[in-house]
Amino acid sequence: MQKKSDGQLQDDVVAELEWDPSVDHADIGVSVNDGVVTLAGYVKSFPQKVAAERAVRRVAGVRALAEELKVRFASDPKTADHEIAKRIVDMIGWTVAIPEGQIKVKVERGWVTLTGTVDWHFIAKEVARAAGQISGVTGVSNLIKVGDIPTPADVKARIIAAFKRQAGLDASGVSVTTEGSTVTLRGRVKAWGERRMAELAAWSAPGVTDVEDYLAVDS
Repeated sequence: MQKKSDGQLQDDVVAELEWDPSVDHADIGVSVNDGVVTLAGYVKSFPQKVAAERAVRRVAGVRALAEELKVRFASDPKTADHEIAKRIVDMIGWTVAIPEGQIKVKVERGWVTLTGTVDWHFIAKEVARAAGQISGVTGVSNLIKVGDIPTPADVKARIIAAFKRQAGLDASGVSVTTEGSTVTLRGRVKAWGERRMAELAAWSAPGVTDVEDYLAVDS
């Protein structure tokens, strides 16, 4: 009989686990190295753990079995990497108005890596904040990029519009410059609230990743 490749053996083991009705294989990972099969992940009971071992040993070509399965009951927290990833993807779909798949999620041993491109800095920041609150997450690398480069005219228009919404405040004393995705605010405003309003309006422009606020407040 011709020796199976590791890839063929992996396919056969997965198929055997799927075929065995006494095994819930959804959370079982299978890897093969030189005929040695490793089972990792979770099962819902000790009998399922034993059944999974038996299923692997039935497969022709298995030289040895390294069994790293853990028993996890239905009431236990769902903290496997793939479960964390799914919860983050679901959270993004529920809370952030962006096209599906625009943000990619990778989880490795509880550490989350976020990639993709969005239009606004606050979205990237909010997704990273929410991901960090998922149980089982040990850390977050936020590699999400912000897309379009802001223009001074767009940023200034947003500041003027924000000031007009607030009892017709005057934004004429605010000057705006951009360098790449960084917005710089200079000039004078009449109160600290106006300065904060101008900064928030600058952040609302698509593509902004940093706001340098040098606005002076009249005493």
